[in-house]
Amino acid sequence: MASRDATVFGCALEAVKWVVNSSQRTPQESMEFLRGLPNIVGSAIEKIIDLSYNSFSGSIPHSWKNLKELIVLNLWSNRLSGEVQDHLSEWKQLQILNLGENEFSGNIPFMMSQNLEVVILRANQFEGNISPQLFNLSNLFHLDLAHNKLSGSLPNCVYNLTQMDTHYLNSWYDNIVDLFTKGQDYVFDVNPYRRTIDLSANHLTGEVLLELFQLVQVQTLNLSHNSFVGTIPKTIRGMNNMESLDLSSNKFCGEIPQSMSLLHFMGYLNLSYNSFEGKIPIGTQLQSFNASSCIGNPKLCGDPLNNCTTKEENPKTAKPSTKNEDYASIRESMYLGMGVGFAVGFWGICGSLFLIRKWRHAYFWFIYGVGDKLYVTLMIKLNSFRRY
Repeated sequence: MASRDATVFGCALEAVKWVVNSSQRTPQESMEFLRGLPNIVGSAIEKIIDLSYNSFSGSIPHSWKNLKELIVLNLWSNRLSGEVQDHLSEWKQLQILNLGENEFSGNIPFMMSQNLEVVILRANQFEGNISPQLFNLSNLFHLDLAHNKLSGSLPNCVYNLTQMDTHYLNSWYDNIVDLFTKGQDYVFDVNPYRRTIDLSANHLTGEVLLELFQLVQVQTLNLSHNSFVGTIPKTIRGMNNMESLDLSSNKFCGEIPQSMSLLHFMGYLNLSYNSFEGKIPIGTQLQSFNASSCIGNPKLCGDPLNNCTTKEENPKTAKPSTKNEDYASIRESMYLGMGVGFAVGFWGICGSLFLIRKWRHAYFWFIYGVGDKLYVTLMIKLNSFRRY
């Protein structure tokens, strides 16, 4: 194992950095690495441990609980098993945790470091509910819990994922991880500029809380292969940095909001095998994906599916709908009735006065009489005012 001074966040750390991978070992050493993890005794100031891409088996040694200053732990792609609750509650300074591609089991710990920026528990045997603490880590920008046995609904709490919601960026320690985004696996240098939430391939249920769709800086969101229900909220338009969205193989329903067409940076979309319905909103972004992104929704239609039951017409040549025709007919009848009524009333009175002289004289005498009465009344009032 190589030891050297490490520099993290611009500060020199007087600590040993454990870095061992398969390319550094001889065949004889490889046989030893098929066994358990080494005990680290008397190295309480250990800050970085990277034993990824090995064949270690067994559980994390009890002695590792003494690594109070541990900042980075990368055990990606081994054969490790057992529970990790006791260890994670002791590592108060931990910032990067990568236990992916192992066989760890049990519940996700409720008590973890508040300094965590990266949590990767992908492809293990974790079960139970997701800890609410994971959604209250203000520095967290990469959360990957995919391919486990997690169940229940998402925590019903106020999401305090500041890094996922603002432009503010902390310093970080460079770390290479396997990132699943845009439908493919990538080897990626994890950093706060790539905000990621991946909860895919679990047994999660219930509605996705509105708070999750308000994390406006998230670029990769993968909720696929669960049993989530509910609709996509209109507030998703605020996630304008979204590049990869996968909601496939769930029980989402309702119409796709028109606001999704405003996500201009989205390069991957998968809404397949849900219960979406209605017409896919028209927009350059949504129509740029192929039909496979929306298949498995029997009541969903429109480009790129092109299976609407009613033929889409050109707006310039389209005929008015039945509803519009009914409204136009009622309006025309109203105007016609008003015109006929005016004509009948006008000519009924004026025509009678014009043709019947007796009525005409009576009408004019009546008008003169009303005029005289008004004149007399007005003069009496004026004289009374003058007296005072």
